[in-house]
Amino acid sequence: MGRSAGVQVRHCSLHAEVVVKVLVVEDDPQIAAVVRRGLELEGFTVEHAADGDTGWRLATEGAFDVLVLDIMLPGRNGYVLCRDLRAAGITTPILMLTAKDGDLDEAEALDTGADDYVTKPFSFPVLVARLRALVRRAGGSASPVIQVGALRLDPAARRVWSSGVEVELSRREFDVLEHLVRHAGHVVSKGQLLDAVWETGFAGDPNIVEVYVGRLRRKVDEPFGTHHIVTVRGVGYRVDGERG
Repeated sequence: MGRSAGVQVRHCSLHAEVVVKVLVVEDDPQIAAVVRRGLELEGFTVEHAADGDTGWRLATEGAFDVLVLDIMLPGRNGYVLCRDLRAAGITTPILMLTAKDGDLDEAEALDTGADDYVTKPFSFPVLVARLRALVRRAGGSASPVIQVGALRLDPAARRVWSSGVEVELSRREFDVLEHLVRHAGHVVSKGQLLDAVWETGFAGDPNIVEVYVGRLRRKVDEPFGTHHIVTVRGVGYRVDGERG
């Protein structure tokens, strides 16, 4: 029987947030810090292990919704750790996160019991989407419809409505809006949006965030006379309930 914690849905006046507990087993401190920070910004609760043996102890003693394992680990490597967890009856979904990208590496990861596989460098929205998909398939519900004022967002279907009218967004526009909506009522800095939505180590112009926020306003606010997306000068952006 698997040791997977139940997914909790918390409701407040501005948004619904799903709490998903993740164990990240990664020996590179920089990558671990980036993954941890990004997942926590998305509302996940994260524990970290820097080697396979510590990962084994935490995974067998704790309750997690999903596990993220690097392959090249001190102690038990990711393949061995995944195999041992499955042999011990741990059915918690496992995603392999690694720089190894050959077909045989992917096949070995899946053969040892992993449920999914993402290579480095990775797109953070893809990692988050795959983790949520693993939790959903395991019986949780990681993507409820979120309502903020007249703005409604369905993360699973990737659909958005403003004042009851469906709005077409590009993939990146949706990712920016989803991150803001999941943190409704709180200011999100430009740097936080870059970390959460753009690829790890993005080296382009950070003003790209302003471009996408402007596009979102023209699509979800201006046509409907609403003001959900608020600029907090010198700090970042915040999604609030509708103010006409």
